[in-house]
Amino acid sequence: MPLTTRPLARDDFDQSMALIREAFGDLPPGTTPPSADDPPRPGYHAYGTFDDDHLVARLATREYHSWFGGSAVPTGGIAGVVVTAERRGEKMLDELFRAALDDGLRERGEAVSTLFCTAPGIYRKFGYEVISSYDTVEVPAATLARITAPSGVRTRRATPADFDALCEVYDAWAAAQNGPLTRRGPSFPADAKAFIDAFTGVTLAVDDAGEVIGFASWDRGQETGDSATLEVVDLLALSGDAYGALWHVLGSFGSVVGQVRLRTSGHDVARLSLPSSHWKAVEREPYMLRVHDLPGAFAGRDWPVDGDVTFSVSGDHLGTTNGAWRLVIERGKATCTPAAIADGPVLTPGGLALAWAGAQTCANLRMAGHLSGGMENDEALDRVLAPRPIHIRDHF
Repeated sequence: MPLTTRPLARDDFDQSMALIREAFGDLPPGTTPPSADDPPRPGYHAYGTFDDDHLVARLATREYHSWFGGSAVPTGGIAGVVVTAERRGEKMLDELFRAALDDGLRERGEAVSTLFCTAPGIYRKFGYEVISSYDTVEVPAATLARITAPSGVRTRRATPADFDALCEVYDAWAAAQNGPLTRRGPSFPADAKAFIDAFTGVTLAVDDAGEVIGFASWDRGQETGDSATLEVVDLLALSGDAYGALWHVLGSFGSVVGQVRLRTSGHDVARLSLPSSHWKAVEREPYMLRVHDLPGAFAGRDWPVDGDVTFSVSGDHLGTTNGAWRLVIERGKATCTPAAIADGPVLTPGGLALAWAGAQTCANLRMAGHLSGGMENDEALDRVLAPRPIHIRDHF
């Protein structure tokens, strides 16, 4: 009987959970397991491939928007990719990715999709490439204890009434980067009390005018002493003094914890406020991106300069971006249309992802084998694809 791929329904819940446990392990002790009777998760869509009535592979997508070039681009977040052990290596994911990505594009305009990966090679086949990583770093608490509180910025504990101000700080920071999720929409329900209650504390940095210009969300943990760790989920600010003020508060735990562990990405400007070079990476989770709809991906964001350039894409396993393209940018808006085949740069699907995200220049793409053909348009591509810092601050 041929394989069948379709959206998962409530009747598929038990098989889906069994497959997830097989791949990712049992839930931690004390965790309440999900139930088939739970209400549907907003912005969550799951797909499965069946052999007869037996679920042999599944994945899910989350509805997100990501900041790229100052625009919020509809993004499908791929998660929970599983193939049953006995069927791995049988191309079970081909139709799953095609179905999920096509549905996301058709229903929600998701021209790009992203995922966290344990094995990047699996996903390169589908045109994904690593554009950044979600990192955990450690800084000795004793280092932070040396940071003095700057003048002109005070700190205080956040309450639910500060939630909108926190969101405005995040939005201002995230819109200046490439990659961060907007933290808006169905996958991020706006619940001020739930956000504040999720942490031991959320500390605000406030300027002389009373405006919130930074925040740190942190969990104290249970231990005390050199082995104890203070966990910081977000440390974001709009000025150097605000970063200094927040680091000063975190450093005040130096007498009871040995290190502060921070979730971060890329070249975090928070590091520029540290008095030493201590910044130890303890975990990196690669973050990959695929451009699924090339015209939609270029039209979905603003661009810094005008330009007119042709290029080709070759090797897209899913077949949605292959061919020659003409990219025209006028007054910050782009149109990308099929073009007559011509000499010029040829991108792999992974190279397209890296170029569109602003993660690599054409010179680097050539060195990595993601760009070939004539070099006459390389400079034009670099100019219109002007990179921004890439940052990832949410795991899914």
